[in-house]
Amino acid sequence: MALLLQGYTFAHQYVNTLLHSTRTKSSMGLKLGVISSARINPAAVVHPAETHPDVILYAIASRSLDTAKAAARKYRFKKAYGSYQELLDDPEVDLVYISTPNGLHYEWASKALKAGKHVLCEKPFTSNADEARQLIQLAKVNKLVCEEAFHWQFHPAAHLFRQILKSGQYGRILRTDAVMTASPGIPEGDIRWQYDLAGGSAMDMTYALSFTRFALDGQKPKEIQSAVARPYKCDPRVDEAMHVLLLFEDPNDHHIIQSRVYTDMARAWSIPGLIPRFWELPSIEVETERAIIYFYNAMMPHLYHYISITDKATGKTEYRKQYQGGPIWGSAYTTGGKGGKSYWGTYRWQLEAFTEKVRGKDVPFWITGEEIIAQMETIDAIYQAAGLPLRPSQPTEPAKKG
Repeated sequence: MALLLQGYTFAHQYVNTLLHSTRTKSSMGLKLGVISSARINPAAVVHPAETHPDVILYAIASRSLDTAKAAARKYRFKKAYGSYQELLDDPEVDLVYISTPNGLHYEWASKALKAGKHVLCEKPFTSNADEARQLIQLAKVNKLVCEEAFHWQFHPAAHLFRQILKSGQYGRILRTDAVMTASPGIPEGDIRWQYDLAGGSAMDMTYALSFTRFALDGQKPKEIQSAVARPYKCDPRVDEAMHVLLLFEDPNDHHIIQSRVYTDMARAWSIPGLIPRFWELPSIEVETERAIIYFYNAMMPHLYHYISITDKATGKTEYRKQYQGGPIWGSAYTTGGKGGKSYWGTYRWQLEAFTEKVRGKDVPFWITGEEIIAQMETIDAIYQAAGLPLRPSQPTEPAKKG
């Protein structure tokens, strides 16, 4: 249940800040600017930065100066701005985190890159694939880092999951089934219901597609077999739910893998008015020739997760977990020591990689620009297959200089 999961993550990050906050920052610390006062900010970047010795909470911007000042006081930012552009005009800002509504990601990420700032942008990266291609090219031209905040992919549990699939021990992948739902549903009036702001379940719950493509090593689908949307009652251009069947081709032997992706921003309750489906955490099941492999709570594995492996021949199930180290981070030296810390949340692992990348260092895991574009191209293709319009680009004003 997505909303409850988000609430638990806020609490998790807050407690870890109290226990492990880094009060003394490096004299060479990177100065972070946060664009928007979104509810996700504390969990996604503020609390992770508080436990990172090389990230300084420098500035936060909102469309309301009073709101920005309140956030600055609460989270100890040094500066508050009443417009996003003012923050970008501050030459002290090294990198920005963007958590505006989806439809505004491109505008402010592009302005940030033109202002010489490195960018960590919330998912979905942009409103459509054309915008994604433009942003990645802009970052390349300006020699800046621009990353999509698919935080779950940076967690050690995700790397263990992929290692299990690629080991060959369980044979070829035959099918996948990824699900993300909200029960209770996303509240009426939420920006995620607004078409002009790139709303819709396939956009906001793009994690399910991300789980699928991650399991299949970042492939794009060979074919969209079917895509059926349940339209939002107030705007049929917005998908309240999306049910997709994708066909992927294994690059090694070209066999076909069928993948189901189901997203739902208003999932029906188990017992109407009484019991929501609180147990439906964002997860993926993968069937191979010899096993059924299930990654429970792939989105927020730092809270709780398991990877179950059920042997088809014996019916026996083993369970695996990974909270630090693992196939990718195990030999890496981090700001928390070798292999990182078990209490780090997905956002903290992401910030670890992002800051190292900004410093020009090799990082254990990274989501490439090509991968970011491929994700948005797949979302566009799903909307087209479902007979829905692509999420629109917003008109933008020229970025100010200096």
